[in-house]
Parts: sequence; structure tokens; C-alpha cells
Amino acid sequence: MYTPQPYAETRTEELHRIIQAQPLGVLVTQGADGLDANHIPFLLDSTPEHGTLLLAHVARANPVWQTGLDGQEVMVVFRSVNGYISPNWYPGKQETHRRVPTWNYEAVHAHGRMFGREDARFLRGALARLTRHHEASQPVPWKMGDAPADYIDELLQHIVGIEIQVTRLEGKRKLNQHHSEADRQGAIDGLIAAGNPALASAMQEAAPE
Repeated sequence: MYTPQPYAETRTEELHRIIQAQPLGVLVTQGADGLDANHIPFLLDSTPEHGTLLLAHVARANPVWQTGLDGQEVMVVFRSVNGYISPNWYPGKQETHRRVPTWNYEAVHAHGRMFGREDARFLRGALARLTRHHEASQPVPWKMGDAPADYIDELLQHIVGIEIQVTRLEGKRKLNQHHSEADRQGAIDGLIAAGNPALASAMQEAAPE
């Protein structure tokens, strides 16, 4: 990923935050038919004893998991807040007209080795953790025990777990850090007016001190 210095994000806690905020990743693999990409929700597991892992599951019929049985190198792309930035939002545009449109965003590329996991214990554990994570915001969180046991057992036969042992994280936060304070604030105000407060907030947080 091309990452000029003003946009490089190396803080582990920030890289993890982006993954956790937008866990639908694009899993990029290299198989016999060339490059392939699958959109999969992942769970980030970062513990001292396990290192950094990405856990997920796919349909057994999806051939992607078979490419990972030998620890193939893969990449998962996570993209968080993003949006279009109009040059009309920059005060500097009115002065010199030397401003152009751009697109701001936060992204993380996770590199690692992928393994397919078929054991029932792994699958149940991963599914339970994924469910707890994504149901946490619900008034009455759904849990696996809410469904009949035989129904869950049947579904487990049709999925395969994925474990990615992360070896490297690349982060990029392209948020107008190289612009003047006035132009950054103009873009922030424009985003708020356009209905994208999440990106505006990220730009405020990333402003150079």
C-alpha cells in the first residue's frame, strides 16, 4: 500500500481500532486460478499467548478455505470511515484556486498465514465470540443457545473456520494532515454538512499538533 509519511499509521491500538470498527474484511488469496477476493466478517483476537489472530468462517462449499490448509500467505483489507472531499470546502480555493478533489479514508492491510479449521470446538468458540461481539449493541442480544441445538449442529456441518496468524499490519489514515488548519477545518465543516460526521471526527482527531 502506497503510504506517504503524513498518512502512515503505526500505532497498534489504532490499527486494531479500525479493524474492530469495520470488521468486514476483504480476504485476498492467490490460487490456481489467480487472485481471489472474499468479503468476510472477522474477529480480531490479540492476546500475549496467541499473538494476533483473525478468526472467521466461510461456507464449506467456498474453495477459499482449501487454499489455506498449508498456511498460505494472504492479505485482509479493512476500510473504515471514508468520503469525498470537495475543493469548494477549502478556504484556500477561493484565494488561489490551486485545490483539487480528493478522497479521505482509513484503511488497514493485515498480512499473515491462513489455516482452515474444521474442528467443532474451534467453530463453536469462534461463532460464539463473533455473535457476542456483534450482538452486544442489541437491546436483547441473540445467542447461539436461542436456536435449537440440532439446528446449530446441522449448520456447523456446512461451514469451515478460518484462522489467520497475522505477521504484519499496514495502516493508512489519509485525512488532510498535510493541509493548512483553515483548509482542514473547511473540509470538516463540509463533511458535517454533507452528513458524514464520522469522517469529520476522524479528521479532527488526526490533525497535526
